[in-house]
Amino acid sequence: MNYLETITYLHSLTDYEKTRIERYTPETFDLSRVERLLAAVGDPHTRFPAVHISGTKGKGSTAVLIESCLRAAGYRTGLYTSPHLHTFRERIQVARRKIARKEIVALVEEVRPLIERTPGVTTFEAITAIGFLYFARSEVDMAVVEVGLGGRLDATNVLMPEVSVTTSLSLDHTYLLGNTLAEIAYEKAGIIKPGVPAVSAPQRAEAIKVLEAVSLERGAPLTEIGRDWDYDPGPADLDGQYFTARRFTDGGSELDGEYWIPLLGRHQLENSTSALAALDILRRRGFHIPVEAVHEGLRNVHWPGRLEILSREPLAVVDCAHNPYSAQVLREALEEWFPGQRWVLVFGASADKDIAGMLRALLPISEYVIVTRSDHPRAMSPIELADIVASVGGGAEVSVNMRKSLRRGLAVMDPGSGLLATGSIFLVADAREEWARYTGDPLPDNDGAAET
Repeated sequence: MNYLETITYLHSLTDYEKTRIERYTPETFDLSRVERLLAAVGDPHTRFPAVHISGTKGKGSTAVLIESCLRAAGYRTGLYTSPHLHTFRERIQVARRKIARKEIVALVEEVRPLIERTPGVTTFEAITAIGFLYFARSEVDMAVVEVGLGGRLDATNVLMPEVSVTTSLSLDHTYLLGNTLAEIAYEKAGIIKPGVPAVSAPQRAEAIKVLEAVSLERGAPLTEIGRDWDYDPGPADLDGQYFTARRFTDGGSELDGEYWIPLLGRHQLENSTSALAALDILRRRGFHIPVEAVHEGLRNVHWPGRLEILSREPLAVVDCAHNPYSAQVLREALEEWFPGQRWVLVFGASADKDIAGMLRALLPISEYVIVTRSDHPRAMSPIELADIVASVGGGAEVSVNMRKSLRRGLAVMDPGSGLLATGSIFLVADAREEWARYTGDPLPDNDGAAET
């Protein structure tokens, strides 16, 4: 197989990123399948230490913040995230370099006979197996691994990490993970292992109660942001923001101090402080992570598509908000960073999301709405989106693709207004690529339609 044929093969397996999952049960997500695949290639997941990250919002940001600091400290890092923004190769990185096409082809060809002898292997399970195999053979010093879905039954949960992190929890995938925050927290807390330190971002009472109970039951020391660590916002502008973090317990930490990150939005301070708490635990577990490396890692982190300013004149912003909570966080960030700004909203979302809830958060700051769809099988049609906009008291223009949406958005913008594209990571990927075409900038790395 060539590279695109290899990607097509992976997506020919049961692919829950493309199709709606009907059941989140041990029968559907059988960890023994991944364990058998990994055992057949020498249990690579046992050959490197790891940081394991679950949550609803902020998993990817927290992962890249931790990875950037570890790499600045001289560690050879593995980074495993999903879904990708532009290319499948983003999901599996060593030293922040995307896995090469030839490496993917070779690994899939090696593992394919094992996959075909293991009925029911899903796309994500297969990718997880080849990702862990690649990390082991690349001799990474530490892998930072983001959960795909949930936590308890996720394919990545075969890991025994050095520390686990749970980022901000909110209602998402409710038809799978539960209709209450407590039920979702229980699934996310599934990554907490007996005796392994855990970190939690600030949570609502219903969620933190569950995380505390699971941690206590498993003898896992739990560090909570807001109780054991906290942060104060500092000066901020469109280039980034300062903040001061400190540990309240055990006499403080050498990592206490002022930092700067190039990520916008106060929610990134929660993610950054969670990252600092996890790094502090790693330091106490014997990993050499100098304070200077932490400053450098946070200062140089790169994570596109998250409250990202594509252009300041005209003003164009993209964000991967994909549920009501993240849409509300986005709105609050926009109101702080761009006070009084009105937006032409280019919106598209997956059909299994709470779209009405997202629109209720975003319509009050929108002066014009254009609904479209990304090039993804789960994307809702623009006509259906327009009906939902109407149902929550707004009006929308229907557009068939991102190319027409961006050009129409620029045409209807009033002087002083901005263009905002949001609703899903897939829509943001389309917007970034189309913006590059519009401006004549180099296109983001995209391996083609075969991997959408």
